[in-house]
Amino acid sequence: MTPTKAMLLAAGRGERLRPITDTVPKPLVAVAGKPLIAYHLEALAAAGIHEVIVNVSWLGEQIRSALGSGARYGVRITYSDEGPEPLETGGGIFRALPMLGPAPFLVINADIWLDRDLRGCAVLPEDADARIVLTSNPQHHPHGDFGLEEGWVVERSSNRLTYTGVGVYRPQFFLGCRPGRFPLLPLLKRAIAAGRLRGERLEGPWFDVGSPERLARLDGWLRARAGRPGPRGVD
Repeated sequence: MTPTKAMLLAAGRGERLRPITDTVPKPLVAVAGKPLIAYHLEALAAAGIHEVIVNVSWLGEQIRSALGSGARYGVRITYSDEGPEPLETGGGIFRALPMLGPAPFLVINADIWLDRDLRGCAVLPEDADARIVLTSNPQHHPHGDFGLEEGWVVERSSNRLTYTGVGVYRPQFFLGCRPGRFPLLPLLKRAIAAGRLRGERLEGPWFDVGSPERLARLDGWLRARAGRPGPRGVD
């Protein structure tokens, strides 16, 4: 089943990107002349997913002001305001469940960039409660997160991969959760133990914009691909 709604996780403080994120929320940090979150909104619209929930906390009003209704990107944005303290990945998604509805939905971390048609990422087989996208381990995360065996995510593997921050979930994936701040990882491990977590390996480019150095690397890579010069010190 292909989702019709998606959630962009945009509430984080962006500690590792300071001092940039002291005044600009991480989703609005410019990459090759465009806010990072704009790439996701455009990709969702191209995939036919037009209902988007964006959670906000740190400098959330800047995000609301910059994105507005989402019309300029071809989507309709609903905001899930978490207040002054973000609820982490699990808590943020759980709080937004009433907005996401009863069907499976796509979730994307707003601080990543990937070259992938999101229509393929959003497919969820009936035999799973979630399906996540994994990729080869980057230098900053050499040991990875999970293994992938015949389309199923496993914890123990000699060939571990890194979670990209992209996945599709059924609401029942969050059964038993309570409102508040909590991470997604324990729920992923619970689904693995139950044999209900599917996965795919991303073959295209992926960037985790988690530091000024990685931000500069993505900026330079995108500018080089487009044949445009970058600011001094980036290209």
